[in-house]
Amino acid sequence: MPTLPPLQRLIRRVLPALLLATLAGGLAARLAVPLPWMIGPLFAIAILRMAGARPEGPPGGRQVGQWAIGTALGLYFTPAVLAELSRHGAAIVLMAASAVAVGLLGALLLRRWTDVSPATAFFAALPGGASEMVVLAERQGGAVDRVAAAHALRVMLVVSIVPFVLVHWGQGGAEVFQPLATAVDGWRLPILFAAALAGVFLFGALRIANAWVLGPLACVGGLTALGLPLSGLPPELVNGGQLLLGVALGSRFSPSFFRAAPRFLGVSALATGLALLLSGLFVWLLANFVALPLPSLALAASPGGMAEMSVTAKVMHLSVPLVTATHVLRVVLLTVCAPPLCRHFLAWQARSKPPRSGDPA
Repeated sequence: MPTLPPLQRLIRRVLPALLLATLAGGLAARLAVPLPWMIGPLFAIAILRMAGARPEGPPGGRQVGQWAIGTALGLYFTPAVLAELSRHGAAIVLMAASAVAVGLLGALLLRRWTDVSPATAFFAALPGGASEMVVLAERQGGAVDRVAAAHALRVMLVVSIVPFVLVHWGQGGAEVFQPLATAVDGWRLPILFAAALAGVFLFGALRIANAWVLGPLACVGGLTALGLPLSGLPPELVNGGQLLLGVALGSRFSPSFFRAAPRFLGVSALATGLALLLSGLFVWLLANFVALPLPSLALAASPGGMAEMSVTAKVMHLSVPLVTATHVLRVVLLTVCAPPLCRHFLAWQARSKPPRSGDPA
């Protein structure tokens, strides 16, 4: 299909997508759907795209959404919060490390029940940052389209399931950490924006992954940790950030998404469901040893996207710093440990199974 000129693309695809996403988010909010400004747009855009329409988000929309979320999260890291988190450092490390075990189990399921190569199975199942896992999979000769599809499906399932489960069980509103600044201050708001943008440029210059969410989180969080007064972020920007993330997630789907490799995606969905169950069992056991709310622990250990799970904690008034710290550590841990773990996984698979010539679906 020929590429549309930028102006036509804006009029025919981007603006209708944003209008639809706004309507879907507003409807979801009126229906009291948890995380309405992300889930509403996500499903609206995904359904339309799988039906053959081609709505799409604005260029850079996902990054802007991540920037808004990272900025809002940074306001929670007060000196008191950091002191409290340090008391629960072992629990945070355990929850982040549990993602490795969950990922390896999912890789075994994909390897056993599908025909993908060991490298594809490994990076498709590891619940790290989606873009980082795709890059690492390409270096190991994995099928990047399968890896990207598996992570898109994983994030969509977790974002769709976890908030509804928590609401059904009445698990919300248990926030034990509060941001340093909540009210919007017109004089200090430009300082907040400048710090958040500086974080993006700094992390981008250092080539640190997820710069659009980690940069604002680090810079705004650093100022907050020093006790410097900042402005709160307008709620419209937080909702807009969710909307842009939902549109970006929904835009990953297409009419051929499930037809391309139905067995592989089916097993990926099963692996995600199993990961959620195992994570839930793990935090249920962990809750007996730490003085932290069970729903916050469940959200921190969920194998979802870092930005998506953190904003879920904010919207549902759960322990935002705990959830954010755990998911940041999870992504860093998996990004660093994935290459050596993959080498061991490939060597073990080579010993246990004969090599396969291709990497079909």
